[in-house]
Amino acid sequence: MAGAATVLGDDSLLSRADRALYRLERFLALVSGLAVFSLMVLAVVSVGGRNFFNQPLPGYVDWIEQIMPLIAFLGVAYAQRDGGHIRMDIVVGLLRGRVLWLVELITTLAVLALMLLMVWGSWAHFARSFDWAAPLWSRDSTIDIGLPIWPAKILAPIAFAVLSLRLGLQVWGYARAFVSGAERPVAVPLIEDAATQAAREAAHVSGREE
Repeated sequence: MAGAATVLGDDSLLSRADRALYRLERFLALVSGLAVFSLMVLAVVSVGGRNFFNQPLPGYVDWIEQIMPLIAFLGVAYAQRDGGHIRMDIVVGLLRGRVLWLVELITTLAVLALMLLMVWGSWAHFARSFDWAAPLWSRDSTIDIGLPIWPAKILAPIAFAVLSLRLGLQVWGYARAFVSGAERPVAVPLIEDAATQAAREAAHVSGREE
């Protein structure tokens, strides 16, 4: 399962690149959060219109189809940077030193290869939908109110490309840690033990988190 993690930094090029990409990831995660909020607003408008005016929001399902990729994809790189995705921490937590960094390097490389394929595939899927010569540049649209689908489809390759950049930085970080034998490398998520997690959560709840 996923646990809390911390990411260290210093003045190295790797760490500076990590912080620069993190600013983009945080922005995309904010957009994803606003998309969740917009779904709640749409639900209130649609239900309220149905109950009070006998007129639900036109194209409610179509708008949901457009918003869902924002929620599903834009936060994945942010979660990867902070070690928030599901992983076998019980197994990884038993490893130490170069063995740990080698395992992390191999698994991260495997995920990076998969994500590069996903970028290629999702871009091809978008390209089949987008057409400069078509109305609203779209070869397909939603069923109810005819919204173009390509804006939703392009979000997948964008989000996967950002995730690939994050994975590339982590591959760099794990490779450098493996070569140097560093105990606490920068720009990669370091899993915290239960006591540290509990202390961090207590500080957060009490408002004393730094």
